[in-house]
Amino acid sequence: MPEEKAELVWSWLTRPDHELEGLLVRDGDGTPVGLAHYRPFVRPLHGAVAGFLDDLFVAPDARGAGAVDALLARLRAIAAQRGWNTVRWITADDNHRARSKYDQVATRTMLVTYDMAPDAT
Repeated sequence: MPEEKAELVWSWLTRPDHELEGLLVRDGDGTPVGLAHYRPFVRPLHGAVAGFLDDLFVAPDARGAGAVDALLARLRAIAAQRGWNTVRWITADDNHRARSKYDQVATRTMLVTYDMAPDAT
């Protein structure tokens, strides 16, 4: 990520009035090994607010040591505390290692996602 984008995201995370929030997990030595970015989103047809997990990352050498479990458990607790009716995220079809974990903690949906550019030139 270019530095200017990293600075922008950091500014979002440190502004109390911005919807984006983050979680950080550290190893036994206090070294950061994983992060999650999340935010609320409305579900009009459900008359509810939910949480969206935008990013979930664990350093490759820390994978399998419980960091993702800690991040998802904390996010689940935040969702319950805030009254969100679900926490949703997307992942790549070929992200097999992550999907094996996701299948243990969440229900896979049949949704197919699309991205549309704002300027169709």
